[in-house]
Order: sequence, then C-alpha cells, then structure tokens
Amino acid sequence: MKHLTKLLIAFLLTLVVGTTYAQDKNYPWSIGIGVNAVDFSSTGADGMGDLFAQPFNAKDNWNFVGSLSYINVKRYIADNISFGVNLSFNQIDAIAILDQNVLLEPNDLSYYSVDGAFTYSLAKLIGSKVFEPQINVGAGYYWIDNEGWASFNPGAGLNIWITEKLGVNLTSTFKYDMGSGSTINQSNIASPIEDGISHWQHQLGLVLRFGGTDTDGDGIFDKEDACPEVPGLEIFKGCPDSDGDGIEDSKDACPNTAGLAEFNGCPDTDGDGIADKDDACPTVAGLKALNGCPDADGDGVTDKDDACPNQAGPKENRGCPWPDSDNDGVLDKDDRCPNVAGTVANYGCPEITESIRQTLNDYAKTILFDTGKSSIKAESADVLKNISAIMSDYSYAKFNVEGHTDSVGSEKLNQKLSQERAQSVVDWLVSNGIDGSRLQATGYGESRPLESNNTSAGRAKNRRVEINLQK
Repeated sequence: MKHLTKLLIAFLLTLVVGTTYAQDKNYPWSIGIGVNAVDFSSTGADGMGDLFAQPFNAKDNWNFVGSLSYINVKRYIADNISFGVNLSFNQIDAIAILDQNVLLEPNDLSYYSVDGAFTYSLAKLIGSKVFEPQINVGAGYYWIDNEGWASFNPGAGLNIWITEKLGVNLTSTFKYDMGSGSTINQSNIASPIEDGISHWQHQLGLVLRFGGTDTDGDGIFDKEDACPEVPGLEIFKGCPDSDGDGIEDSKDACPNTAGLAEFNGCPDTDGDGIADKDDACPTVAGLKALNGCPDADGDGVTDKDDACPNQAGPKENRGCPWPDSDNDGVLDKDDRCPNVAGTVANYGCPEITESIRQTLNDYAKTILFDTGKSSIKAESADVLKNISAIMSDYSYAKFNVEGHTDSVGSEKLNQKLSQERAQSVVDWLVSNGIDGSRLQATGYGESRPLESNNTSAGRAKNRRVEINLQK
C-alpha cells in the first residue's frame, strides 16, 4: 500500500510539471487506461538472456491482474514529440529463466512502477489519421515487493484511432535494470529481493485525447483557425463565407450576397459583366460605358434618362431628335422663325425681298424733322405706321436705322444731329410695338452723301433716313 501512495504522489507531481507541454496542436492532452503484463522471460542466467525468446508466451511467462492496472498521461512538446508519465501495478507469480529451463514461482510479489518517456509519433510519416505508430524512450523506477530499482526504458507502441479523440493503445517497453544485473535464482526471489531484474512490460488500453480550444465552435482548433472568434469553414482555415459563394468574407467585396469570383464575390444580376454594386441598372443588362444601363437607340443617353428611348437624339435634347416644325431644313433650335418656313442662309426665316427693302427705304426717306432738330413732324406719322407694319410682318428680322445729313454746318454738329434723328425713329417704332432689340440707331453725319452738296437738290437728297436689314 505504501508503494501505491508513492506512485500517486509521483504521478501528481509529474502532472503539474507537465502542464508546460502540449501533446499536439489540436489536443494538448491525452490520457490512457488499461491492463498491463510483466514478462521476465528475456532475462537469463547472465542477467540479460534473449530479449525475444518467448515474447508472446503469455500463459507461462506473463504476469497480470484482472483489473485496470495502468494510467498514462501525455502532453505535447514539439512536432510529433510528446512527454508522458505512466503509472502501473501488478502481481508477480512467474519468473521464467528460459536458458536454464526454469520457471520460478514466487508467492504473489507486488509490482509497482512509475515511468517517464518521450514519444515520437510516426503518423505523419506514414500519412495516416487512423494508425499512429510510436517510438518511446525514457526511464523509470519500479518496485518488486519492498525493494525498488531504476530502469532505462526503450519501447514501441501503436495507437488505433476509433474516432478523432478515442483510440486503442498497445505499447511494449523493455525495462533494462540499471542496477547490478545479478543472476536470478530461487534463493534471490525470496523476500526481500536484493537485485533488480530486467523485463518486458506490455500495455493494452484505451487512450483519449482532449484539451484543444475551439473558441468559435466551428470544429477547427484555435491554433489552426485563422478566424478563431468567428465560426468558419475548414477550406478557409476557419474563416467564414457568410453568403456561401466560395469566397471567404475577408476577400469578398459583397460578403452578405452570393456572387462571382471575377467580381470579388459580388453578384451580376443582369449578366452584363458589371457587378451590381457598380451597376446603375443592376436588373437590366446594359453597357459598361453607361454604368451598366441600356441604350436601346444607341444615342449615348441611357434609356432611363432618354425621353425618346427608341429614337436617337442628342443628349442636349434629352435623347430626342431636334424638331423642324416648319420643315424648312433648319432645326427649331437654330431656326429664328421655327413656325415659318425660311432659308438656311437666313437662319430658317423667309428672305426679305429687295422690293420690301426698297419700300422701307422709300418710306424712311419721307420722314420729316423739324429744321435743325431731331423731332419728327406730325405729318410723318402715317409713314412711320407703314414702316412699323412691315417690321411686324417680318418679326424675326433686325434693322439698322441710319441717319444722314448734308454738309451745311459743322461736321461735329451734323454727326450729332444724324444720330439723334435715327434714334428718334427707333424710339417712335419701339413706342408703337416694335421690339427694341431688333433695332439699331446709327448716325453717319455728312459722311455718306448720295448727291453733291453743292446744289440744293443734292443737299435735299442727302438729308435722309435709311432702314437696312442687319446682316
């Protein structure tokens, strides 16, 4: 009983020290329990004998008890390497000395052992997740009856994983006694035993690995999870793909809407090659140049902004063609007379004939002014009315009203008088309904005579008002 107490204390101390290690990246800990058998048949008269003389003669050579008789705890140190502590107990009823053909039968000697061992896993080497061969090397201390000895412990084992966490373990360890190695005989197995005995110990049991952290519960341990706080997929190392489009959220420009890889995870609902997030018309196929919107008439104006979507027209007219209301070949936007047919040369307005021009000037020349003044005499009212009527008929036309004098008097005075008389005519026409923007008053003084100013007849012709069409 006192040896069992020693084993438990040693086990607990080793367990505390071992918490600085980890068994592997996913499952830091493993624990194993099962049965063990002790076999002395490898030890002969010279202290060692033949290691593999009768390794599986369990009936004659193995010592075991009919209950759980070992416990093993391991933690990981580095890649494929773990460190474990093994506690076991047994009863020794048979010690076979094969080279002497002797079977010694002591009277139920107690056996206890505590061992520490480094284990190297070969699972990655053979590429298996089910079968895990192992190589072990370590040391320990064992007691037979009331005496204890140290041992050097090479060995090998195999884990067969039934599930990801639960497996079956088979381990065989040769415990080489590091004491005197004295020969064994009937006398020296009588209590108390004075020398240690090299022997085999075989173990068969269940192993459970545990202790991995999976914060987000996605089945991927935190050490291998690139997104340990958010549930994700194994294919993305534990990172999520919220919309299930095969593109992880961190690389998905539209993480909550399933899309295409070519658009960084964003959809293209109308299939026009423009991602919905960049498509001004995401449900109708359109043109890239128009941000994904259609242009049925090909005029460069999107249908949604086109007042005439099926008839090409300029953007300036909201996608509609410019009208030509009077069908004169001049578009209304350029036609100064959009409702009256005219000529292109006259900006869509009808040409004022030469006879009309002559009539205007004939009327204009008969306008009378008070002598030396710009005031119009009353008898010229009918003439001005006739002029106004012609201008009203040609409401699109613009006119120059020009004043002229003879050479009597100073040139400066004549220039001033001609300007004032031309302005007097313009003022009368404006006050009688003619748009002032259509009229321009200009005085030429005595600079443009029609006849010689040396005769009274010539001077009379030179004192005049002319009305000409603006070009």
